[in-house]
Amino acid sequence: MRILFSGDVAWRIGRETLAYSLPILRRDYGPFDFVIINCENAAHGKGITDRIFDSFIGLGVDAMTSGNHIWDKPTAFSLLDEDMRIFRPANYSRTCPGRGHGIIERKGKKLGILNLEGQVFMPPIDSPFFCADELIDEMKSQYGENLPVFVDFHAEATSEKQAMVYYLDGRVSAVVGTHTHVQTADERIMPKGTAYISDAGMTGGHDGILGVSYDSVMPKFIEGLPCKFEGSESGAAFNGVIVEIDDSTGLSESITRIQLPVNELT
Repeated sequence: MRILFSGDVAWRIGRETLAYSLPILRRDYGPFDFVIINCENAAHGKGITDRIFDSFIGLGVDAMTSGNHIWDKPTAFSLLDEDMRIFRPANYSRTCPGRGHGIIERKGKKLGILNLEGQVFMPPIDSPFFCADELIDEMKSQYGENLPVFVDFHAEATSEKQAMVYYLDGRVSAVVGTHTHVQTADERIMPKGTAYISDAGMTGGHDGILGVSYDSVMPKFIEGLPCKFEGSESGAAFNGVIVEIDDSTGLSESITRIQLPVNELT
């Protein structure tokens, strides 16, 4: 099983970069059994709308994970409740819209998805570790111990992400970090067979500060004043990973980090 995952797709330029990059990645690295993206920054940097969701599906995206910004567009609440292809972090309250785990299927292959959010330097939320225990057991009791499971861990602290992969090593196929928008160079296969990277990075405009234009964010750092963030419109690039999984064991054989500049958009 081959999975292509895109880090946080941010702002309009991120959506355009994704649309431009997917045919190239399919040609050069594919075919892929599943394409997954993190969509929480897709609508002007915060949240997602129905229209944007539909556009991603039209690109051949199989599933979308998210994080703390998934709640920023209230119109997404019904989408989270009604469509099984979009996920919010599972360790929010069970009363929140949507779901944080599930099974996606394509051409007879099944993949478990688990979306978690960190606690360190993040809004108050339930333990992602205890939540992972419960939901991994639930999926595997229904679909078998060797079910491949892909985890998007949306967290700020690298230490918490590393703790999670050691906690889940051998129980899931991959633990891929999101949220910081800066791709890390620590991709590896853990001792018990779980693929890992601390952060897959961001698909969007990289000539700025975490996808935000330099001019719009600097007053916050220099003067401490409130400011309106605007997306960076240059330095377009796709950031993500390709994970190859042994179907017979549900463990990973390789993880490849992808950085694809898209000069045509900027």
